[in-house]
Amino acid sequence: MTTWMWILVSVIIIQRLVELVIAKSNEKWMKARGGIEKGEEHYKLFILLHILFICSILLEVSVQEQGTAAHSLDYFLFSIFIAVQLGRLWCIYSLGRFWNTKIIVLPRVALIKKGPYKYVKHPNYIIVAIELFIIPALFGSYLTAFVFPILHLLLLRVRIPKEEKALTRATLQ
Repeated sequence: MTTWMWILVSVIIIQRLVELVIAKSNEKWMKARGGIEKGEEHYKLFILLHILFICSILLEVSVQEQGTAAHSLDYFLFSIFIAVQLGRLWCIYSLGRFWNTKIIVLPRVALIKKGPYKYVKHPNYIIVAIELFIIPALFGSYLTAFVFPILHLLLLRVRIPKEEKALTRATLQ
């Protein structure tokens, strides 16, 4: 792998770990105020998906590199990656203490309808779907770019209905 690839993979891993720390802090804050967690059974599948995603990119790049020239950075794809990261930050900032990687709801708290949530119900899921395509495409890992967005969509078929149900019940109480 080239230097830029190692740097980008490292940044993505660090970003995900920082997000887990933020999510854990927000989880503690919400639960201390009566927050209720829902959908715990499928959460581990999301963690597994993201771990396997990074592993798949690394594996695919290492297989490709045997006997070939180094893959160069595609600036168009990289600009999309940067835009998507800004969208991710917008989502986190807009939800503030309510942002989480888990489904945690506070009863009798109105849904947040600012930032990207003013326009789309689940903008973070759209951002992740784009990332699951763009990041491996940056590395030339096209099999990963094809498989992981599909796996993500399959998990969302479970998660979104659970999240919608939890949010609807919590805001009605």
